[in-house]
Amino acid sequence: MPLIETSFFKYGKTETDALKQADPVLGDAISRLGKVERETMPDLFHALIYAVVGQLISVKTAESIWQRMQHHFKSMDPVTIAGHFPEQIQACGLTRKKAECIHRIAAKICSGELDLSELHHLPDQEVIRRLTALDGIGQWTAEMLLLHALERPDVVSFGDVAIRRGMMKLYGLDSMTKKEFDGYRERYSPYGSVASIYLWKISFE
Repeated sequence: MPLIETSFFKYGKTETDALKQADPVLGDAISRLGKVERETMPDLFHALIYAVVGQLISVKTAESIWQRMQHHFKSMDPVTIAGHFPEQIQACGLTRKKAECIHRIAAKICSGELDLSELHHLPDQEVIRRLTALDGIGQWTAEMLLLHALERPDVVSFGDVAIRRGMMKLYGLDSMTKKEFDGYRERYSPYGSVASIYLWKISFE
């Protein structure tokens, strides 16, 4: 199986203390849960492909497909992926649309049309703009790359169902408007990504 390098989102007392001060309710949850680890993928291609795989499906299903892809391909690099037909990618359990999206991204990288390394030097909104210009990449997918690969510090995705569910559970809400969500997101800033890590955890408790 190809080796996919992973790490954990880097944060510590500075971030958690600031969140505890900014939001006592979240602070109580942080104290109760202790350090929560969130896996990251430093390789931007791997992270982007994994985010595409995970669109609109459960974490468990996404992980199963990801494992099949690693077994199927000798190397999870753009040249290898671009060298296969979308049908071969789809055979790992993906929809046709996702398989075509993954193949197209790999081909663009191979042709030099897309340089993911440039994203390291761009502000969040420009990263989102560039990624969402690609067919099949929406706001949520771009935000997942910001958090899980680039480790940007202030990402709280409204498009993530689990984050919204965690937020509603935390504050005892039956529903949540975008305006309410944005209010909490602003409260967590500039450490929204760490808040997201805890909200994910709370969502699945």
